[in-house]
Amino acid sequence: MTIENIASNKSFGGWHKQYCHHSQALNCEMRFAIYLPPQAVNGKKVPVLYWLSGLTCTDENFMQKSGAQRIAAELGIAIVAADTSPRGPGVADDETYDLGQGASFYVNATQAPWNRHYQMYDYIVHELTGLIESTFPVSGKRAIAGHSMGGHGALMIALRNPEQYRSVSAFSPISNPLNSPWGQKAFRAYLGEDRAAWRDYDASALMRSATQFVPTRVDQGADDEFLNEQLKPESLQASAASNGYSLELNIHEGYDHSYYFISSFIEQQLRFHAAHLQ
Repeated sequence: MTIENIASNKSFGGWHKQYCHHSQALNCEMRFAIYLPPQAVNGKKVPVLYWLSGLTCTDENFMQKSGAQRIAAELGIAIVAADTSPRGPGVADDETYDLGQGASFYVNATQAPWNRHYQMYDYIVHELTGLIESTFPVSGKRAIAGHSMGGHGALMIALRNPEQYRSVSAFSPISNPLNSPWGQKAFRAYLGEDRAAWRDYDASALMRSATQFVPTRVDQGADDEFLNEQLKPESLQASAASNGYSLELNIHEGYDHSYYFISSFIEQQLRFHAAHLQ
């Protein structure tokens, strides 16, 4: 697969780079960012943390706002930030912010017109991983993380593919999209009315029935404006308790849904992943 380097910035002895490529899974041009720590620049193969962002975001938000590069450089972890959906003039979209471009919910859509391009589950789990591991000096050790809609994506993908990820973490994830207005709207559009199909993308439902466990950390702000209606961490906690799942749920008083929250605790999450990636 041909990829094009469209931007490069040196950061903490490593390099932040943006690339574009044609995605076969999504049938459109896609962009991603990668931070290669100094260890990778010097020829060592390093583990990778895949980052999934939330509604309306691109690959740029996390890389520019989280402050993750300093700790990733110390720990020798590469970070790959995917875009949040397929994009382009021929890609289906919606006038609202929580559906369409920027709002894929990381599912494989089955309903028209979304099913032509919105195969983000396959893109993240298979195509992007294969592209990264065939192009860059990285090992086969993977972790996955995300925020909000991306936290939902990270948890769901790790739960469905426990053999592929050493650890998973999330900030403010949509933990139970089956019972969240955001999740219900997206699932109805992308997957149709069969709620049984929705369960395959719901972290709380998946955790309740999991037979293989991935070490999991969730950080949630207690003053998050979306906490009660959209995020529902108590559903994830109940599923973990019912199944003996290894979930570490941290509630932080005074913190909201923003990147101020993410940047405050990104070091703890990266060190959590480093312990499982070494």
